[in-house]
Amino acid sequence: MIPMPTGATPTGVDDVARALVAGPPPGSEGHPPPGAVVGLQLDGVRTVGVAGRVDGSAAAAPMTRATRHDLASVTKVVATTSAVLRLVDDGALTLHTPVHRVLPSYPGEAATTVEDLLRHRAGLWEWQPLYLAPGAEQGPAVVLDSLPLRYRPGTERHYSDLGFMHLGRLVAAVFGGTLADAVRTLALDPAGLRSTGFGPVDPAAAPVASSAWGDRTEQRMVATGDPYPVLWTARTFRWREHLLTGEVGDGNCAHAWGGTAGHAGLFGTVDDLLDAALALGRRLHDGDPHGLGAPGPDPGQTLGWRVREVATTNGPGTVLWHPGFTGCAVGLLPHGRGAVALATNRLLADGAPITTERLWWHTVRLLCPDLDLDPGSASTPPLPARHQDVTP
Repeated sequence: MIPMPTGATPTGVDDVARALVAGPPPGSEGHPPPGAVVGLQLDGVRTVGVAGRVDGSAAAAPMTRATRHDLASVTKVVATTSAVLRLVDDGALTLHTPVHRVLPSYPGEAATTVEDLLRHRAGLWEWQPLYLAPGAEQGPAVVLDSLPLRYRPGTERHYSDLGFMHLGRLVAAVFGGTLADAVRTLALDPAGLRSTGFGPVDPAAAPVASSAWGDRTEQRMVATGDPYPVLWTARTFRWREHLLTGEVGDGNCAHAWGGTAGHAGLFGTVDDLLDAALALGRRLHDGDPHGLGAPGPDPGQTLGWRVREVATTNGPGTVLWHPGFTGCAVGLLPHGRGAVALATNRLLADGAPITTERLWWHTVRLLCPDLDLDPGSASTPPLPARHQDVTP
């Protein structure tokens, strides 16, 4: 086994959290989040650091270790990918099962498999506001199944919220119940995640960080067509304008799917994110029968999770990780020796926010200074801009 860096202390983790809210990482543009929670587990020792406030106001409550966060796209791995792999373990599904065999109305190619969706290789649109579609009242699944492909399936990775919406439907169908029940039974309970689940979260019942001002991000995306062309106009849609606290920020999840979807919707704590990563580590330690840790056809992507090659003083390894648009991320350090988790409310920054990816890798660098994050940059280039997670 490759030894992992030591020397991180509770004070050090607190310092990292404070650094995130104090200013942007070196070389980064943007304004820092008003609050951050940082978690590290290394060789069985867990430390969590907290700094800042649950929203951008001076009178806001402080962040705490128990604060729940809108996990956004981290839902894709903690909930949906974990549930899919549990179904595969149980023999109810295989990675090579054609999607249309479970979802007969699936609009993609007949040969597209569960693995293609997990690897974002199904040729689907990255994002569309399903709630604006003509006929949206018929339900999001009807709209989703009406969309044409954007790319040739099976040729390259195109990060897709829509693909994980299909996976959420697939999980519920195979499980034979609601997606929320499926995720709880197949993913969250087995990993011991007691403070994580689909929202809404009542701020009076549990501490929860605010995540965004209404639908501002998606309103801008629809108005500008940036970063993706939008198929429909907003017409007379009533955008949310209030501070979202315990209410999912992702518009498709909120307006189309009722708060529960395969691509977004989970709320959880940093401790639960660490537990989710450690559960992934146990899966890999038990033999990795599905190739989670194996190289795939696209740099930086495995089954659901992203992957980055790193090096320690004694050899190579990989970080399996995934970001969320709200400012959350989680990752498994090489060889299952530990995990890092991050939760911020970056979209409430006093100005243009720093990207989640910048906040995440800055956090990993500070917590694990002995990791070389760019040992083979020539052979493992960063994902092209069009492949980044820029969905809300």
